[in-house]
Amino acid sequence: MSTSWQDPKAVNLMLDDCDTWAVVGLSGNPDRTAYRIARLLQERGKRIIPIHPKAPTVLGEQGYATLADVPFPVEVVDVFRRSESAGELADQAVAVGAKGVWFQLGVIDEAAFARTTEAGVAMVMDTCPAIEWNKRG
Repeated sequence: MSTSWQDPKAVNLMLDDCDTWAVVGLSGNPDRTAYRIARLLQERGKRIIPIHPKAPTVLGEQGYATLADVPFPVEVVDVFRRSESAGELADQAVAVGAKGVWFQLGVIDEAAFARTTEAGVAMVMDTCPAIEWNKRG
């Protein structure tokens, strides 16, 4: 595993300095990891934006079908999708002006990581905000 995928500067930027998180793949199913992490983000003071083709309202927040549909700035795009479809979402995050892209545990796309960081956007892969917050004690 490449430790550059979890650069502490990128992790800290997103966890400490970014408040608006688009959660790609978030649905209203409380049994899904995306739902549990979105709830944790809210508990930590973050605003979550559900990104899902059906655009449901989840955890009290209006959903949108795509990142491009969100009518206000998004700071972090948190991706709960398989690795093979995640790269396109990183590109969309760069296109909408996000400050960071977070690929969840098990989601890895080295080419997307290179494109995103070369575009000047912080990115982490193969970890979870819960894991990173727990490391802090």
